[in-house]
Amino acid sequence: MAVSLKQALAVGAYIVQQKLQGKQRFPLVLMLEPLFRCNLACSGCGKIQHPTEILTQNLSPEACFAAVEECGAPVVSIPGGEPLLHPQIDEIVRGLVERRKFVYLCTNALLLEKSLDKFQPSEYLTFSVHLDGLRELHDHCVDREGVFDKAISAIKAAKAKGFRVTTNTTVFAGADPQEMQAFFDFLQTLGLDGMMISPGYSYEWAPDQEHFLKREQTRQLFRQILQPWKSGQKAWNFNHNPLFLDFLLGEKDYDCTPWGSPSYSVLGWQKPCYLLNEGYYKTYRELLEQTQWENYGHRSGNPKCADCMVHCGYEPTAALDALHPANMGRALGSVFGS
Repeated sequence: MAVSLKQALAVGAYIVQQKLQGKQRFPLVLMLEPLFRCNLACSGCGKIQHPTEILTQNLSPEACFAAVEECGAPVVSIPGGEPLLHPQIDEIVRGLVERRKFVYLCTNALLLEKSLDKFQPSEYLTFSVHLDGLRELHDHCVDREGVFDKAISAIKAAKAKGFRVTTNTTVFAGADPQEMQAFFDFLQTLGLDGMMISPGYSYEWAPDQEHFLKREQTRQLFRQILQPWKSGQKAWNFNHNPLFLDFLLGEKDYDCTPWGSPSYSVLGWQKPCYLLNEGYYKTYRELLEQTQWENYGHRSGNPKCADCMVHCGYEPTAALDALHPANMGRALGSVFGS
C-alpha cells in the first residue's frame, strides 16, 4: 500500500487522541473545495451545474486556513472544480503544508505540467490525478480527446521533479474488468506513489445518472477487477487502507462515517456530506452538532444512501476499524509493504 508511514502514524495518533478525549464524531479528511469552476465537463460530476455567480467565486487562502483550523482534520483533500484554476492555489497549498496537513490536490492534470514551478515537493503534498481508464475510456469519460495523454505527460513531469503523485479512478457500471486490470498494470509502470479507486457514486447533480453502481453490483465488479491483486498475482500499489478494499469486495460490512470527510466550499459546510445537496451550514460546529447523523448511512434506511460505497464515507470507517487489535497487523502490514 502507498499511504506513507508518516501519514499512517499521524492519522493513527490523531484518532487515538480524539478517542481519549471522549469524542465520538471527528473528521479525518477535510474536503476543501476552493472553487467549483472547471475546464472539463465530465458526465459523472455535477459541480459545474452551479449557476454562474457561484462558479465565478473562489475561497480566499484565509478562508481555507480558517476552515482547516476549525475542522482540525489531519488530511486535506482539495477537489473542485479544477483547483489549479484558482489564482492563489499555490498560496493555499503552501499554507496547508506549513500547518503539516497531508494535502491531496486533485486535478485533471490539464494545467499541472505548466503549474509545477508554483509548488515545492514535500512529503505533505500529493498530486492526485483523475484517470478513469486507458486512453479511449478516459477521454470518453471526460468528453474530450487528448486529456489522457496530457495527464500522463504531467504525471511523468511531476515525478521527475520529485513530487508525490497518485491517481484517482472512479469505476462505473459497465466497466470491463480486464480493461481495468490492464489500466492498473499500465499505471504501475509510471512509478506512482499509489492509486485510489472508488465506485461511481450517485452524485445528485451529475448529468449521467445511468452508470452509477448499485451495492451488489459494486461488490461483484470489484471482486472481478481486484481478483489478481487479492490472490497475490498482481502487486498493484493502492493508496488505501486495505480494509476499505475488503469492504468493496464484500468481505467487510461497514456503515458510512459521513462526518469523517466533511466538505467546505464557497457555499459553506455541506450537509450532510459531499454527495448530498441538502444545504449548508456556516460553521463546522453547526454541521457536527445540528446534523441528524442517524438519518444517513446504509443502515439508516435512507434511500439516498442505500447504494453508496464511496471512499469519502467508508474509508474513515475503515481507518477507525484499523485500530482494532484484530486488524492492526493487516493495516500496518500494508504500510510496510508486507
